[in-house]
Amino acid sequence: MSLKKIDEQLKNIRDKVVECKKCSLFKTRTLPVVGQGSHQAKVVLVGEAPGSNEDKTGIPFCGAAGAILDELLDSISYKREDVYICNILKCRPPSNRNPKSDEIKACTPYLEEQFQAIKPKVIGSLGNYATTYILEKYGEKEVQSIGQIHGRVFKIKTDFGLIKIIPLYHPATVVYNRNMIEILKSDFKILKKYNEK
Repeated sequence: MSLKKIDEQLKNIRDKVVECKKCSLFKTRTLPVVGQGSHQAKVVLVGEAPGSNEDKTGIPFCGAAGAILDELLDSISYKREDVYICNILKCRPPSNRNPKSDEIKACTPYLEEQFQAIKPKVIGSLGNYATTYILEKYGEKEVQSIGQIHGRVFKIKTDFGLIKIIPLYHPATVVYNRNMIEILKSDFKILKKYNEK
C-alpha cells in the first residue's frame, strides 16, 4: 500500500478518536493520544494508556517513562521516528488508574485499525495490559504475567501476514526500579533481531 494511502487511513483513525465518545474517558481527557512515529514502521510499540504529560501534549510516552523508552530505543540504535508508538487506550484514565475492561473494549478497534494500516512485522507490547490484550486478540488462551513471558517471541498469523509479538516490561518499571534497565535493554535487542530477520 502506498504511503499516501497509509497516511490517509491513520488520519481517518485520528479524526475518529478525536470525535469518540464510546466510553466516559472523553469527558476527562485534555487531548487524545492517538500515536506517533513512522507510518511505514516495521515495529509498533503498544503501551497501556496516556499519563498526565501525554494528556497535555497528545504525544505518547513523553514523560519519565518516555525518557526511558528513548534510552531503550537508543540502546538498539533506533529513534522514535523508526517505530510507531501508541497505546491500547487513546485517552488518559483519571489519576492514571488502570484501564477498565469496557474502556479497552471500546478503544481497541482503533488500535486494530492502526495495525491494519501500518502492517508491522513486530509488535512490542509494553506491560501487562497491552500484552494481555494483544496476545488474547491473536489467539493465546492463557496469557502469563509480563514477568514470566517478557522477551519471548510469539509468532502469530494475521490477515496482513506473519508477525512477531514480543512482550516487554513497561518502561515505567525502570522509573521505579533503575536496576530493571538491563533486562529491558536485553529484551529490546530481541525486538531488533526479529525486526531485522
